[in-house]
Amino acid sequence: MQSRHAKKAVLISLATLASPVFAQSSVTLYGIVDDSIAYQSSQTSLGSTKGGRSNIKMASGIWAGSRFGLKGAEDLGGGTKAIFQLESGFNIATGGQQYTNAMFGRQAWVGMTNPTYGTFTAGRQYTSYYSLLSPYSPTTWLTGAYGAHPGDLDGLDTIYRANNSLVYTSPKMYGVTVSGSYSFAGVPGSVNQGSTWSGAVQYINGPFGIAAGITRINNSTPGGGAFGADSTTTSGGQSGVSAITNGYQTAQAQQRIAVAGGYAFTPTLDISFSYSNVQYIPGINSSFRTTEIFNTGGTVLHWKALPLVDLAAGYSYTRATKANGITSSAQYQQFNLSEYYSLSKRTGLYALQAYQRANGKTLGTTGSIINATSSIGDGFQTAPSSSPSQFAAGVGIIHRF
Repeated sequence: MQSRHAKKAVLISLATLASPVFAQSSVTLYGIVDDSIAYQSSQTSLGSTKGGRSNIKMASGIWAGSRFGLKGAEDLGGGTKAIFQLESGFNIATGGQQYTNAMFGRQAWVGMTNPTYGTFTAGRQYTSYYSLLSPYSPTTWLTGAYGAHPGDLDGLDTIYRANNSLVYTSPKMYGVTVSGSYSFAGVPGSVNQGSTWSGAVQYINGPFGIAAGITRINNSTPGGGAFGADSTTTSGGQSGVSAITNGYQTAQAQQRIAVAGGYAFTPTLDISFSYSNVQYIPGINSSFRTTEIFNTGGTVLHWKALPLVDLAAGYSYTRATKANGITSSAQYQQFNLSEYYSLSKRTGLYALQAYQRANGKTLGTTGSIINATSSIGDGFQTAPSSSPSQFAAGVGIIHRF
């Protein structure tokens, strides 16, 4: 009798071993649809310092960029997973793509992750600088459109995605995470021309967190000039061009160094801060001759006033250095407020208000010295003010799926 049971157990074991083993995998479809009505006190074209008019318009993706995407993982065993993400941005007001000829222009990468060894990915993706500093970005509660530092100078919003990138991020050890990224431009005869590289470190200990990082974006055009198509942060044009940086868009390179952090006083009250040093470095063919440096400091106070209500207020100050013949350097002060009401876990109503004041001088497109004008956040880069002041307000709805 025992022999019969023993044989049966052996047969079951053999049958189990003979059965094919399928790795567990998952694919998730997700997205955000966001639309708003916005007002701005003065709007003119980029590069102009006159003719500004107030404007009321529909604006897509203000609280969070409208998008849809696919992300997935396959368990390869031993804790290792193959991972991927494809993400496409769109304008809900027109149905148009966020990036011309780039269906998955927000993100498109594949890689592997392991809790012991970290994560390695390849494709179009965020730099290490952005990934580790972004939790303390002013855009978390003030939005990128209204709350990013003037013109998103320091790249703490999401516009500086880089093509052809390899990114490694370590597992968290004693609260510390490190990350590095390199983006290949593929220019024959040069590994530097048009490339982007970045490194960052983050430390989190209970309610306190801090991160520091550096990133450098190289123009693929030799000696500077119009950003070349092989530049790894170019997708239909140079990123981050605004009234603040318009005169420096022919730089040979852009370099950003930043420190950001935050502290949660209670589960409903927290503060974040950031400081950045941004350099626009000229080449022999640039329209300016001396490195222009912008220093920005900012802070955001967030308060969850009620279970369904989030409120936030922010301030930032940006000052450019005296360079390229400018003796009265440009200064920008920006004030922000935001209000968010949760209708459900996926749907919310929001309101935003922002005011910016510019002073001093900056460079125009041709390299001439002009009066500095305002450009709130990074949502008004192609529609800056024609004057030193700009006010903007908006109300909108967002749904996540």
